[in-house]
Amino acid sequence: MKPLIPHDAGSTALATAADASREDQSLHGETLTRLRDHIVEGNIPDGGRVPERQLCEMLGISRTPLREALKVLASEGLVELLPNRGARIRQLSERDLAELFDVMGGLESLAGRLACENITDAEIAEIERLHYEMYGFYLNRDMHGYFRVNQLIHHKIVEASRNTTLRNTYANFAGRIRRVRYSANFARKRERWGEAMREHETILDALRRRAGSELSDILFIHLRNKRTAAVEHLKDGVDA
Repeated sequence: MKPLIPHDAGSTALATAADASREDQSLHGETLTRLRDHIVEGNIPDGGRVPERQLCEMLGISRTPLREALKVLASEGLVELLPNRGARIRQLSERDLAELFDVMGGLESLAGRLACENITDAEIAEIERLHYEMYGFYLNRDMHGYFRVNQLIHHKIVEASRNTTLRNTYANFAGRIRRVRYSANFARKRERWGEAMREHETILDALRRRAGSELSDILFIHLRNKRTAAVEHLKDGVDA
């Protein structure tokens, strides 16, 4: 016969296992976030190989959790996995950028129209709070903080559409241009960062008024302007 495990001992073992699982999930989430930020902020060049050993040292992890995080980023479209050769940063051509930004513009345009039909006062208040938090990062020239909150605002609008298919499609495309969306703020031929901030003022105003058609147009133009800046930044990199 198997020895009976005291009830308290079994409960303790289950609790310990649950705690360990939560810690693993937390570590995975932190690794993924830090790695994504590192890539999005341009610390590895377009088309460049992902330096696994260097990243493991930077993040304080082994290669197994790093590679698990890279699989997620590959599914988001930020990196490409190379069979038996690690991973590299996905490189987008000018045509890729034009097509992806137009699709994103269409998705965000639709999301804005639907959000104005479905959004709650509490959700608008939360987006307004995020807007002023983002403005604080802008004034302090903190691009990391600004971009993080900026993307959260766009996701909140998409979530407010109450359309699961739209939300899933948006998430699929958002990862592919997250890196260039970040770098577009540094386009030399225009003060894109300030321009984007002013556009967000109009986005918030239309959202407050639940002006769906107006917000739809604003969001499409916002993405079209971002596309232009992204292409300019791409050319700046080629010419440099």
